[in-house]
Amino acid sequence: MRRFAQNKMMHRNLSLAFIFLLTFITSAAWMPPQEGEVPAYNAGPPPRGTKLPNILTKADLWGADAQNPYQTHAYELAAKIPAVLHQQPCYCYCDRMGHNSLHSCFESTHGAKCDICLKELYYSYQQHGKGKTAVQIRAGIIKGDWRQIDLQSAATMN
Repeated sequence: MRRFAQNKMMHRNLSLAFIFLLTFITSAAWMPPQEGEVPAYNAGPPPRGTKLPNILTKADLWGADAQNPYQTHAYELAAKIPAVLHQQPCYCYCDRMGHNSLHSCFESTHGAKCDICLKELYYSYQQHGKGKTAVQIRAGIIKGDWRQIDLQSAATMN
């Protein structure tokens, strides 16, 4: 009987340890970022011959993902600079849910729902149009220059 009680206690302790570990691992994605932490990005363009996943088209967006012109226009512009976006971090920290760069945000409707993704996209497109390299654009994003983008006026960017 005593052995049964010991086994039951050990089983309960192991179960509690497993639940604690599982909680700790799954909550890491929701932890606030560390000061100066740069989200995931690719240091260079995709290797020659590599096809990046498709950016959604304007036709793929509807409902809440297409309420504002700046949402759908962002996807049109994203399709023009996929290699640049591939090399940019995204400060909504969506890398914690599997994204590897700003490009990932526009492979789904995530980009349409997130002001950070949208502002970074418009900033990247604007800077690319000024002749900046992906590395220079990334430096501006890390500095936070994307925060100054006004989404309402960005919808007219070409």
